[in-house]
Amino acid sequence: MHPTIERMQEVVAKGDEALIHELLAEDVRFMPPTYYSTWTGRAPVAAVLGHVGKVFSDFRYRRIMGSGNDWALEFQCKVRDLDAVGVDLITLNDDGLIQQFEVVMRPHKTIGALREAMMARVMTDPRFLEFKSALS
Repeated sequence: MHPTIERMQEVVAKGDEALIHELLAEDVRFMPPTYYSTWTGRAPVAAVLGHVGKVFSDFRYRRIMGSGNDWALEFQCKVRDLDAVGVDLITLNDDGLIQQFEVVMRPHKTIGALREAMMARVMTDPRFLEFKSALS
């Protein structure tokens, strides 16, 4: 398994923004499951993923599939009292850093709860006024 993918399993659920930051390419692109937009850039993506780590509970990876630069990491978690399953679709760059990170999840009700919880967290984080330009 690729060392970045191994490390990712250790840090994503912790919501430790600094540890997540180390795994990301400078121009990383993150596609969340909650809306059809993309976050671009190491600092904004690390901040978003840091908040996600605080919203998810009982997070664990169930299966990991892939090789080379393309990986799929199946996970399960809770958002409040709602169960969810999902997949992190990861593309690494030639330096072994995460270049693209897309998340697909179900069920719809849990995605709604995730969006609500994330909006509440982001609204209290003043950095997101600056990061707004990183969303396209």
